[in-house]
Amino acid sequence: MSVSTHVLDTVTGRPAVGVLVVLEKLDEQADPARWTLLAERVTDSEGRIADFASSQPTAAGSGNVRLRFDTGGYFRGETFYPEVIVTFAIQDPAAHHHVPLLLSPYGYSTYRGS
Repeated sequence: MSVSTHVLDTVTGRPAVGVLVVLEKLDEQADPARWTLLAERVTDSEGRIADFASSQPTAAGSGNVRLRFDTGGYFRGETFYPEVIVTFAIQDPAAHHHVPLLLSPYGYSTYRGS
């Protein structure tokens, strides 16, 4: 499983630098309400996390995963959305999954990137 993200601040028109992003996987077999931490990273000077691969287990496989973006920390608490959670399905663990986030203090948008 390969996952990356790119966070852009739509207010400034610049990359969102220093956003804490947590990658988690739903543990459907053990407990369908439990999310397991796979990796925790911070966006770089370009607002990117190129790949969570270096810190995630290779056996993560398919299933539901999510990215939790600490938007409250980025905006220093001055936001309507203190956390953005993007949940998506990994159907092909061999494929790369890029999940960009366009961000402002009062809104956000995401899509499947390439």
